[in-house]
Amino acid sequence: MKTTVTLLFNKPFRVLSQFTDAEGRPTLADYIDQPGVYAAGRLDYDSEGLLVLTNNGQLKSGLIDPRARTPKTYWVQIEGRPSVADLNRLEGGLVLKDGRTAPAQVDLLAKAPPALWKRNPPIAPRPGRPTSWLELTITEGRNRQVRRMTAAVGLPTLRLIRARVGQFELGGLQPGAFRPVTD
Repeated sequence: MKTTVTLLFNKPFRVLSQFTDAEGRPTLADYIDQPGVYAAGRLDYDSEGLLVLTNNGQLKSGLIDPRARTPKTYWVQIEGRPSVADLNRLEGGLVLKDGRTAPAQVDLLAKAPPALWKRNPPIAPRPGRPTSWLELTITEGRNRQVRRMTAAVGLPTLRLIRARVGQFELGGLQPGAFRPVTD
């Protein structure tokens, strides 16, 4: 019987969620030397945060299959200040080009999430434009879904960090670091 290996990785900004790239961009292979593990889902090249890697196909399927409705929580820095109506629209589901999104859980944060690392390069908001932080939880995983949702209510995403996938949390893991799941 094969031993399950599961790793939690904090994917840095501008790293691909795969092990190879014909264009020579940074990939998981630049950080992880663990044969036989594969990413359970993806994070965009310009997104950061939690990526679960495993050799357990059943676990991987449970995390990425849309029918499983696994919650994924993101910290989202947006341009602008959301109104109550904006937050209600995000929570209720929006019609995007690929259909209506499922309802989301959205909280406006008073400040940046605790223990947040500096991004390199740093975010450069437009002069005179305030920024805000949201904690947004979805149960889907459409391509660039969170970015498209915030844009649909007129609040473009400046920075996107996945903090949780199902029962797995980013915790204090720093960018480029990974840790094995021991349970």
